Amino acid sequence: MSFTTIKNTSISELLQTESANRDIDWLKSSLNAAIELELATLPPYLCAWWSIKDLGASAAGLIRSILMEEMLHMGLVANMLTTIGGTPRISTVLPSYPSGLPGGVRPGLTVYLAGLSKTYLEEVCKPIELPENPIPISFAKETFATIGAFYDAILGAFQDLQPTMTGNNQLTNGGYDVGGHALFAIKTLADVEKAITEIKVQGEGTSLSPDAEGFGDQLAHYYKFDEILQGREIKQIDGQWKYAGEFIPFPETYPMAQVPQGGWTNPSEEVRTLLDEFNHAFKLVLDNLELAWTNGDESKLGQAIGLMYNLQGSAVKLMQIPLPDGSGNYGPDFLIY
Repeated sequence: MSFTTIKNTSISELLQTESANRDIDWLKSSLNAAIELELATLPPYLCAWWSIKDLGASAAGLIRSILMEEMLHMGLVANMLTTIGGTPRISTVLPSYPSGLPGGVRPGLTVYLAGLSKTYLEEVCKPIELPENPIPISFAKETFATIGAFYDAILGAFQDLQPTMTGNNQLTNGGYDVGGHALFAIKTLADVEKAITEIKVQGEGTSLSPDAEGFGDQLAHYYKFDEILQGREIKQIDGQWKYAGEFIPFPETYPMAQVPQGGWTNPSEEVRTLLDEFNHAFKLVLDNLELAWTNGDESKLGQAIGLMYNLQGSAVKLMQIPLPDGSGNYGPDFLIY
């Protein structure tokens, strides 16, 4: 079966393919599915971040670091895809929220858009990042396929296939750096192993520690969200991880309500203008990202990153406008198509 003819092969379907049948087409489809998955996390995390009134707050810093790492992960996957002759699909794969995660990862999880709250952390942010083996301070291990398991399968396919890596269309910076960790070219199997380890450890930690080893003692994403929820830094005491560190006050936020299916109903002209402005700009972000890896154009990557940070203005304006029914405020809906 050739996977190149399937536009959006689900991750669950890809994982059900026997290892012996995971050919180069399977690998290209899997990497595009991984890009789609990484991309789908950005809107919910952006809404949570922008809804914090003081972006200098500890919680805002934690979420910003997660966002930057998610963007780095997507870039590393795109480099893995282009080096084996694939073309990333970025501009046309954003889901319409609320939705499940792309590819059937986390069955039963509904990802919706709303402002930061303890409920949002419990229902959306933490479940997206749930590790394969949460350490004891967290919840019991789940049985469904995790994001980490999918990346393990991708690494296994690289190891089995030993595909030719051309080094074509590799982006290595574009002005983007995360704590000293920038995009790097994928030219060897060792590069692939390094990239996938980076993605997994930053997102999930290891089975023994919530730390993202090698990243300045920063926590993996799941545990950063947990610190915000619990209101304390995670600290190791007598060999056990506990919420015993510095106090993390829950930040004051704009009360962005949950975006309904299909977007906001009958918005005012002011709201509609802001939504259109935001969605047009976000579509340009995705278009520039796709062009960057299609043509190996570092400048397009830099433009995309700049445009993404400029989205904050219209997003925050929306979050300051109350809904007519008083149930909260508006916010970006990411309905870009």
